[in-house]
Amino acid sequence: MRPRDRLLTALDHHEPDRVPLDLGSTHVTGIALAAYRRLASLLGVDESPPLVVDDIQQIALPHDRLLEQLGVDTRGLFPVTGNNIRVPLVEVGSDWEYRDEWGLVHRMPRDRGLYFTLVESPLRGPAPDARALSRYTWPSAAEPSRIAGLAERARTCRQAGYCVVLKGFCAGLCEVACRLRGMESFLCDLVSDPAAAGGLLDRLLELKAAFWEMALPVLAPHVDVVLEADDYGTQDSQLVSPHVFRELFKPRLAELCRVIKALAPGAKLLFHSCGSIRPIIPDLIEIGVDILNPIHTRAAGMEPIGLKRDFGDALCFWGGGVDTQHVLPFGTPGEVRDDVRRNIDALAPGGGYVFSTVHNIQADVPPVNVMAMYEALAEAGVY
Repeated sequence: MRPRDRLLTALDHHEPDRVPLDLGSTHVTGIALAAYRRLASLLGVDESPPLVVDDIQQIALPHDRLLEQLGVDTRGLFPVTGNNIRVPLVEVGSDWEYRDEWGLVHRMPRDRGLYFTLVESPLRGPAPDARALSRYTWPSAAEPSRIAGLAERARTCRQAGYCVVLKGFCAGLCEVACRLRGMESFLCDLVSDPAAAGGLLDRLLELKAAFWEMALPVLAPHVDVVLEADDYGTQDSQLVSPHVFRELFKPRLAELCRVIKALAPGAKLLFHSCGSIRPIIPDLIEIGVDILNPIHTRAAGMEPIGLKRDFGDALCFWGGGVDTQHVLPFGTPGEVRDDVRRNIDALAPGGGYVFSTVHNIQADVPPVNVMAMYEALAEAGVY
């Protein structure tokens, strides 16, 4: 089967010839720059420096030749966002520093730094009221230059037979609010001043909707999957309670899903949320999510067998192919293969599954383990 046909068959809950494979079509199914360089060298694909599509995480855009060698079925579209705008780096002590379009300040060690860390939030302090929000300088989400050249790339990828994935304007409602306010402050706002928290979430929703209303009329005819995200889980529980999720986040996410589906009725909606989110999976299905990522297999309640049994008829799974916290970076190649086979056996039957790692392949992952993962997929992922 051609790659796009293979993936769309799986997303329609049918079994294609083999499990579809994604690497690098999004900033949450990619590979860190350091790990990519080692893998590319091993495969003989190191002719030019890769593009970094997410500055904060230092995620590389794999060369097409590497993707072809691995049999990857997807290609990604990356709008210009606060995570990949090329801004000058400033030396601050032993760090590199940059300020993005949100006014967020990030730093990374100059010596062997692997990713940027947030160090300054512009809306720290008292919970912002409507006047404070009006004074803040918001990014221009609907600027057409954010998608310059993406329609041409999408057509090229579609003509070559690949499934095209489009990511959104920014991180999720909760995640961006935590960045702007500081995580501790915003999580306290949710309890102590839910009206102020809701006002900030409404402004972020407006920006997200404005981006999609600009981008999708141009790109929707060439796109198969649209990505939105927000992180609601921790390793053991939820970042916000299911009650708070349903009161403050679910109605806004429902509106966001409505906007996307109205503008791109032919595309599937992929939603990324890390951690233990099992209690809110029915809510995500209810508001129109078609595909869940990343399937955080080591988080509480996220066992692949149970997820497939309880939600596999209504939801597709994208990710969960191998544990990226312990097995992929620290396991032996044999342990990597065993984990891949176990997760494929749980998630792949009947279709509805796209293989990717639990999250991005991190900088410390040895290339032999990456290759062990793909070899196991080639063996176990055939229907």
